[in-house]
Amino acid sequence: MELETYLKVVEKFLKDYLEKTHCQKYILGISGGVDSSLCAALARNAVGKDRLLCLILPIESSKKDEEDAKLLAQELDLNYVVVDNSEAFKSFVKTNEQLGVTFDRSTLGNFKARLRMCTLYAYAQKYNGLVIGTDNADERYTGYFTKHGDGACDILPIAHLLKSEVVEASKILGISDYLAERVPTASLFEGQTDETEMGITYKDLDKYILGGKVAPEVEARIEHLHKISEHKRVPTPMAPEFNRGE
Repeated sequence: MELETYLKVVEKFLKDYLEKTHCQKYILGISGGVDSSLCAALARNAVGKDRLLCLILPIESSKKDEEDAKLLAQELDLNYVVVDNSEAFKSFVKTNEQLGVTFDRSTLGNFKARLRMCTLYAYAQKYNGLVIGTDNADERYTGYFTKHGDGACDILPIAHLLKSEVVEASKILGISDYLAERVPTASLFEGQTDETEMGITYKDLDKYILGGKVAPEVEARIEHLHKISEHKRVPTPMAPEFNRGE
């Protein structure tokens, strides 16, 4: 199936699911990154401007991220609101420091992702909405998402698209090259990029997922990430069923 045709399938999927659930709108966090940009374009095409609410969610983030998210909203004519949770984040850090507890950069980055998701779900409840997840096939395979953070959602429209396909699809749907080709980052801390944190490039990851050959050390790194993140992709384990009366 051609990518352009597949995008129409995804748009119908989004439209049909919102109707099926009897919810009023989709709620989506946008960052100016290509994944959330593509999800915004797909959702707007699927259900229209008034049934999509986008949230820009800075938490001690760079102004560039907020500016890029607003640029996307302008390009696609999106309804959006800016919710800055920096003070809530700082309050969390301060409270725990007073208890003598400190957290490393990774833990605090994941907390930011979970705080953003709490905000998205609060708005979803307010507006009888569904939260759109932005994870792509690369992120799902390597587990490059925060459990109960950006990994928490009600629907995943781009879960089967590789990163290169996400970039291509964004351009097909009219997103500017500037946003489509922006260096991928979760903006969890200053200077963070996806590829640096994963230790592999999206180009190699795409190639590997498609069955291509990559350097042995790259393959080992990808499979290591896949193995240690398995718990993120499976349902929450439950104890054996309680068989009453036996």
